[in-house]
Amino acid sequence: MIRNICVVITARPSYSRIKSTLDSIQKHPQLNLQLIVSGSALLAKYGSAVDFIRADGFEPTAEIYHMIEGGTLLSSAKSTGLAVIEIASELNRLQPDALITIADRYETLATAIAASYLNIPVVHIQGGEITGSIDEKVRHAVTKLSNLHFVSTQEAKRRVIAMGENPNSVYVTGCPSIDLAKQVLQNPQIDFNPFQKYGGVGDIFDLNEDYIVVMQHPITTEYTEANTQTRSTLSAIRRLGIPGFWFWPNPDAGSEAVAKEIRIFRERNKTPGINFVRNMSPEDFLKIALASKCVVGNSSVAIRECSYLGIPAVNIGNRQLNRERGKNVIDTQHDENDIYTSIQKQIDKTSREIDTLYGNGEAGEIMAEILATCDLRIEKTLLI
Repeated sequence: MIRNICVVITARPSYSRIKSTLDSIQKHPQLNLQLIVSGSALLAKYGSAVDFIRADGFEPTAEIYHMIEGGTLLSSAKSTGLAVIEIASELNRLQPDALITIADRYETLATAIAASYLNIPVVHIQGGEITGSIDEKVRHAVTKLSNLHFVSTQEAKRRVIAMGENPNSVYVTGCPSIDLAKQVLQNPQIDFNPFQKYGGVGDIFDLNEDYIVVMQHPITTEYTEANTQTRSTLSAIRRLGIPGFWFWPNPDAGSEAVAKEIRIFRERNKTPGINFVRNMSPEDFLKIALASKCVVGNSSVAIRECSYLGIPAVNIGNRQLNRERGKNVIDTQHDENDIYTSIQKQIDKTSREIDTLYGNGEAGEIMAEILATCDLRIEKTLLI
C-alpha cells in the first residue's frame, strides 16, 4: 500500500532543510509526495522559495497564503492562527497518511496543531535541539504534538526522550541540509554568476578575492533591539573593508527594523562593498558560502552546513544559544568591536576541518525508508 506523505514548506530556510527528503520520498515506490507551500515561501519579498522548489522538479499540491505582514509580535501571532485555519482545510482535503513539519518556526507549530486535530500522524524534523528566542518554545511544543521524530544528533535524541517521548519513535537521521552540503563538497565549482542570476542590490565584486557571507535575522524575544543589533554588524563589516553577500532576514518580529537599517546603510555608504540578496537556491548558496572566508550572523546555517563544510563562522547573539556546534564557530555578542575581532580571527584561518555532528549526508534516504516501513500511530502517552 502506498503511503501519502504531506510535507509543508512555509518559509525560505525550510526548503534546504527538507529538499533531499522530498527527492527521496518522490523516488520511493511505496510513498507518494503531497507538497504544501505556504506563508513567506510564496512571497517575492522573501525570495520566492516556491520558484526554486518548482525549478527543482517539485510541483506543489497546494499553495496557501496565510502570512500577515508587519514584522511585529502581533502579526506573527495572527499569522500562526490563520495558518492553522488554512492548513487544516487543505489537510482535511488531502487526508495524508502522515505530515512532515520542519524545525521551529511559528508556521511549524500551526501545521502540527492542524494535523493533530485531524488525527494525522505528525513527523517532526530537527526536534530536541536547544536555541535562544521563541524558537525554543515552539520546537519543544511541536515535539509534544508529534508522533515520529527525525532528529539530527544523539544529544537531540536524548532530549526528546527526556521530554517523555517513546524511544521507539525517535530516529537519529542527521539533518537533510547536510545531504546538500555533501553534494556541494563533491562539486564546489561556482558555475554561475550570482550577480546576474539573483539580481542583488549593491556592489559587484571579484569572487576570486576574499569575501564573506552574512545572514542575520531578528531575535523574536529581543525584537526591539533589532535596529541596534543590525547596525553593530553593519559597522563591523564596513570596518573590515572586505566585500560580501548579505541575505535578507526571515519574516519574524523585527524583520522590518533589520530591513530599514540595511536600506539606511546602503544610502549612506554608496560603495560599502556589499551585495544584498533576497535568496538563492540551496546549492548555489552553499557554493557561495564554501568559497567565502567566513559566514557571519545568527543563522543555523553557520552551525549546521558550515560545520560539515568546515567554513569558519561567527555566530552573533542569542538566537543560536547553546545549540550544538562544531569547532568552526566563534560566538560573540552584538558589539561592533567584538564582531570585528571575531571575523578577523576567522578569515585568518588557514585550514578547514569537516565535522559530521549533524549527519553524514544520507538523511533524506533514511527518512524515506522509515516513512515507508514504520508503524504510524496517532495515539501517544507520556513516558517518564
